[in-house]
Amino acid sequence: MARALWSGSISFGLLNIPVQLMPGERRTELRFHLMDSRNKARVHYERINAETGEEVPWKDIVKAYEYKKDSYVVLEQEDVKAAAPQSSESVDIERFIPADAVGLEYFERPYYLVPSKKAEKSYVLLRETMKKGGRVGLARVVIRTREYLALLVPRKAALMLLLLRYPQEVVPADEYSFPEGSPSSYRLGERELDMAQQLVSSMSGEWDPSQYRDEFRSRLTKVIEERLRQKGARVEAPQEEEAVQASDKVVDLMAVLRRSLAEKGGKRDGTTRAASARRHPDRTHRNASSTRRRRA
Repeated sequence: MARALWSGSISFGLLNIPVQLMPGERRTELRFHLMDSRNKARVHYERINAETGEEVPWKDIVKAYEYKKDSYVVLEQEDVKAAAPQSSESVDIERFIPADAVGLEYFERPYYLVPSKKAEKSYVLLRETMKKGGRVGLARVVIRTREYLALLVPRKAALMLLLLRYPQEVVPADEYSFPEGSPSSYRLGERELDMAQQLVSSMSGEWDPSQYRDEFRSRLTKVIEERLRQKGARVEAPQEEEAVQASDKVVDLMAVLRRSLAEKGGKRDGTTRAASARRHPDRTHRNASSTRRRRA
């Protein structure tokens, strides 16, 4: 079983649903190490100074941004830490949007959100509500050191978290040249269109993912297995299972939902005050201090 990336919660109004963020993809590419063919010793990548030719220790490595050709600005560790998002280990839903609102070009990576035992009722409530309304949750989530835009999507019995690319990461289609105009402008007649349609119909069927596999990986795996039999050496590392800690707290769903609806007027810029406070606790503290001063 895969390890959880973190144990956190889904923030839905004032309702927090404890979940574990689990990988939704399995990397199947075969990884290779480099070796010296003469003595079969590992070949490592070295950090070499381009001017002196000497190896540079990790403590002397800094990050630099090339703002123009051969011109750099050096960033200190404090600069990077200051820009990094605050790790909240929660999926903060900002709004609900139609299920087909996001184009395929924005989808990047899938994850599963697995509820803890005591959170199953809240989990099912959110899942079924989105299914019934044909909606998905547009959310923000921090994984490791990066904040992502994501979609919370009901998928059969599961809630999936699909990471999205930001608009700046998607190449606009108008940067390329595509054939526009009617079929007749490309001398395509009804006969050709009909025959093409017949061909498509003859090749049509249902999507069955079990029918497809990475054939190159399968053939290469067989070669590796044959090599292992020749060498007589097979090593399998034991996998450790991480215990799932369930919350003992029982949530009064009706009370939380009533409070969430009562505070729906507190939305600002598409986010709730609660979600904003979680991401910007310092800003919330300043606002509270300012309010106390005005009252005084």
